[in-house]
Amino acid sequence: MAEFLTSRNWVMQALFLALCLAVIFFHLLPLSTLPSRWAPPDLLICLALAWGLRRPDYVPILSLAGIMLLADLMYHRPPGLMAALVVLASEYLRNRAGALREASFVGEWLAVGIAISGITVVNRMILALVGVEQAALGLVLIQMLMSIAAYPVVVLVSQSVFGVRKLAPSQAEAQGLTR
Repeated sequence: MAEFLTSRNWVMQALFLALCLAVIFFHLLPLSTLPSRWAPPDLLICLALAWGLRRPDYVPILSLAGIMLLADLMYHRPPGLMAALVVLASEYLRNRAGALREASFVGEWLAVGIAISGITVVNRMILALVGVEQAALGLVLIQMLMSIAAYPVVVLVSQSVFGVRKLAPSQAEAQGLTR
């Protein structure tokens, strides 16, 4: 049984990395050469927070940091800033996972919305502090709101297609995931 859990964890960790790479790949596809008037949701952040909150054993922190650093490099963002913010938000949510495990989905969604808002605000403040040219505030706010709105869809797909469900409190305790 323990061997099955270990192999399942490895498979799910590889699946997480593959999904993240697919999100990066499809985000980079040149579907249109015209400038966009709206910003799509950041599915990579939604995926990282959903899987990290629901099944932290599927999203090791080093994998998350590495994939987010790769995204920073591929999206031409300041290397490491968004990666660090997403890792911090993920750890914040992991520390609250015990309380959120017993809460309804609305409570989880609210916590993730606060984390995404925090990522956006802190990222914007740091970029302004160091004088980096930024996207228009309207586009950033649209992306933040779209990411918060896309979170339930990411959770639904993760749960129904990939089987990433919240751990029951007894399962979390058996796996040593309670803090």
